[in-house]
Amino acid sequence: MRPVVSKIAAAAVIVMFGAFANAAEDDTAGSARETAEPSAPSSADQTKRVLTPEERAEKEARKACKAEICDIIATRDPNGDDVSCDIIKTWREEDIVNMLGGKVDWPWGKAVCQSKLELDRKALAQAMSKQSHEIDMPMQKVRCTLAQKDGGKPYAVEVTLAPKVKFENGKAIEASINWGKAEAPTFIYPLICAGTGFDNHTNVLGPEVVRMVNEFTTKKCAELKVEASGYRKAQLP
Repeated sequence: MRPVVSKIAAAAVIVMFGAFANAAEDDTAGSARETAEPSAPSSADQTKRVLTPEERAEKEARKACKAEICDIIATRDPNGDDVSCDIIKTWREEDIVNMLGGKVDWPWGKAVCQSKLELDRKALAQAMSKQSHEIDMPMQKVRCTLAQKDGGKPYAVEVTLAPKVKFENGKAIEASINWGKAEAPTFIYPLICAGTGFDNHTNVLGPEVVRMVNEFTTKKCAELKVEASGYRKAQLP
């Protein structure tokens, strides 16, 4: 496969994985700072981002999901409901370009992705409390619409994945995404399959999963301590 094509395939897969992983990471891949309200234009304010109402709603929904997961990590309590979160993430075109480091010309516009994160509560609690444990997640589904720059009808892409993460003493040490079935228009289907197949063969995204999990269980949950406490109180009778 030509290098440019393989890079685009990898880029598309990274975007879809990023949408799924945004239950853990709410930052837009090192993009500009976010602000809910517009401010007077200045050189400093040009680095700020004005969230649309849809983006603000998406962010709040992801925050609730993260608080739920952080509560389990903090309490290590295996008793209770499993995690089931509906995640929607809008990637602006500039976010994707920044995330790819300028190494790939992204051929589409923004990507709007949605997924349902399913996570076994007991498995997560044991991963945090046992000396060694592996979380073997059930098959998850991610669906993204990729906007065409010429204003044509967006491409709809759907992929499945079943991540596995191995822990030692509460810290992730190994991971794999394990991509499954993909559905996409004929024009881009080969790109998606090439990207998922490449990662299944090389596990190039495995180290990134490990990094994200460990950052989430430490830094991200520390930032959400108040939200996690509030979620725990809300569950009390």
